[in-house]
Amino acid sequence: MRPVLNAHADQKPHAVAEIREAVATALAITDEDRKVMLPSGREPRYLNRIAWAITHVAQAGLLNRPARGVTEITERGKEVLRAHPERVDIKILMGFPEYVEFRTRTRVRQPGAALQEQGEEVNVETLAPREAIEELIEAAHSAVAAELLSRVVSQPPEFLEQLVLRLLVAMGYGGLERMIEHIGGPGDGGLDGLVRLDPLGLDVVYVQAKRYTDRPVGRPDIQASVGALQGAQANRGIFITTSRFSADARDYADRVNSRLILIDGPELARLMIVHGCGVVTEETYILKQIDENFFSEA
Repeated sequence: MRPVLNAHADQKPHAVAEIREAVATALAITDEDRKVMLPSGREPRYLNRIAWAITHVAQAGLLNRPARGVTEITERGKEVLRAHPERVDIKILMGFPEYVEFRTRTRVRQPGAALQEQGEEVNVETLAPREAIEELIEAAHSAVAAELLSRVVSQPPEFLEQLVLRLLVAMGYGGLERMIEHIGGPGDGGLDGLVRLDPLGLDVVYVQAKRYTDRPVGRPDIQASVGALQGAQANRGIFITTSRFSADARDYADRVNSRLILIDGPELARLMIVHGCGVVTEETYILKQIDENFFSEA
């Protein structure tokens, strides 16, 4: 990962394409190596690995993204370059709380981790094909989920408000976009949007979104949200945050008369992935099995 940081040593913003070329040159990646593709045939393997390295050092706070497709080194990144002249690896990144959170909040796992937790050392090569694929997909999606949250938090608060409404449409709530309304702004009482569940608007669910990073949503926030629901003469709501809810907040939400669903950062990212909000399908793999009927009819 150090070559990625070295490529930013001039302390200037760089396009990702520039970083890729700088890292490839630093690692002396040959023309032949550059031709080695992923099994899908869609992307060179070395580009994929550089992209993952960029993601990890960024999640550790060593790089930031001032614009789309652009990265620059942070003060922490400069310190790491000075302190570790030979190598920067996962062990070093784990010394930063942001990276630990990145690994834990979305349950990032390595292939075979589920079986390792049961006391068995299992390599992905030893798994059945279906299980190996599921393990790898889960690991990839965990990293994507962490990156999604990082991107959402870096946007203005209004972005999250619009995002959650688009997500609800993708999930099938409201039926049509015209049945979803963004009401965030001065005088909104803390509510950011609403979903009409029927054409006449007789059944309405209100939505509140909070873009927090380190601070959890506490009981006072939930009490304020319940009060806003009562002020709108509603008894159902959804409270979404990019961080997490305190135990006291969850307990209070469970006990109030109003039905309030709480969605924290990891769950928000999971729903975005499941419903295709903010993500695209990069590749589709088809797993073939023997058709027993074909041979029994012979």
